[in-house]
Amino acid sequence: VKDRIGKAIIDAAEADGSLQPGGTIVEATSGNTGIALALVGAARGYKVILTMPETMSNERRVMLRAYGAEIVLTPGAAGMQGAVDKANEIVASEDNAILANQFAHPANLKIHRETTAEEVWNDTDGKVDIFVAGVGTGGTVSGVGQVLKERKPEVQVYAVEPTASPLLSAGKAGPHKIQGIGANFIPEVLDRKVLDDVITVSNEDAIATSRDLAVKDGILGGISSGGNVWAALQLAQKEENAGKTIVTVVTDYGERYVSTVLYEDIRD
Repeated sequence: VKDRIGKAIIDAAEADGSLQPGGTIVEATSGNTGIALALVGAARGYKVILTMPETMSNERRVMLRAYGAEIVLTPGAAGMQGAVDKANEIVASEDNAILANQFAHPANLKIHRETTAEEVWNDTDGKVDIFVAGVGTGGTVSGVGQVLKERKPEVQVYAVEPTASPLLSAGKAGPHKIQGIGANFIPEVLDRKVLDDVITVSNEDAIATSRDLAVKDGILGGISSGGNVWAALQLAQKEENAGKTIVTVVTDYGERYVSTVLYEDIRD
């Protein structure tokens, strides 16, 4: 899902004139938005500089470098906030540079309203009852949630965050292994008013569910995808949700996590 926001942010910057030909795009990323920015940046002739916590997977770093992006690693203990701070520092020192600003950019929310929400609505023929999504930037759960509730107010919307970093549900952040969600700050893009509740998922449950998805369903998703599906399954087991249509998102590919804890027991 991050591919669409990467393109949308660049499109918006070109349209408003803030991104000039030959310019530089700077962003803090856990990997996936960075890959999208690097891909589009390479195709359109922009330099891309990405700051990323050193704890993110090696596969993501390789993909970013393959697209020609420059990577600046930040201390893992500083979390995503450390990467954001470094990105702000870099963009201030670069000529003809913009900050993509995925955690606050209105194009993030807008593209999910215009695309992801429409896909959820159309694929269920408007019969969706519950939508569940992890909070990275908050764009998916907010954009989709807003549109669904505008059209069908009784739809329930649930955010997913790591049990080890329950910032939304308990006001405290911490280290965790679910890359892509659970930043150590609350993103500006997140519309908390659209949320009915927040579900926390443990590292172990997210990983086990991701592995199950591959073996039992042929869906090779990442760790946060496992967290989304685990949360959806918890809701499906509740008596009051019998017969309801519950939708969640498999957000990225398992190939981006080969070097991580997700596959540590089957790596050679």
